[in-house]
Amino acid sequence: MDRAELIDLLNTDLAAELAAVITYITYAARVDGPHRPQLSQFFTAEVTGEQVHATYLANKIVSLGGEPTTVPADVPLPEGNRAMVECVLTMERQAVNRYTQRIGDAEAFGDIALKVTLEDFIRDETSHVEETEAILRHWDL
Repeated sequence: MDRAELIDLLNTDLAAELAAVITYITYAARVDGPHRPQLSQFFTAEVTGEQVHATYLANKIVSLGGEPTTVPADVPLPEGNRAMVECVLTMERQAVNRYTQRIGDAEAFGDIALKVTLEDFIRDETSHVEETEAILRHWDL
């Protein structure tokens, strides 16, 4: 793993985190119905964590000599509350998978601090997955 490859991969992660911020803000505004306050609060509460991840990634990219992307990954706009929650679950699972792979990349590059931070990101994203799964598991109750 060379520096340029790691920067490219971290920019992919940054694009996903930027998209996550946009997703959560947009979904919080779009929810409707009797559970709007709770779902809006759920989505809004996730923005800060994703923003922290994006900020770290941007700073890491710069410290490696790269230029952080300003272009987010695509943001899906499903119709309906359940579909939005399901999209969030997919997004969070993808984040866990990406960061799991990136840990190996950080190790191959020899950046232990990055590896440890990515492990923290996995903890955060796994918590989001579990919370979202709990919401969906009891959706029809």
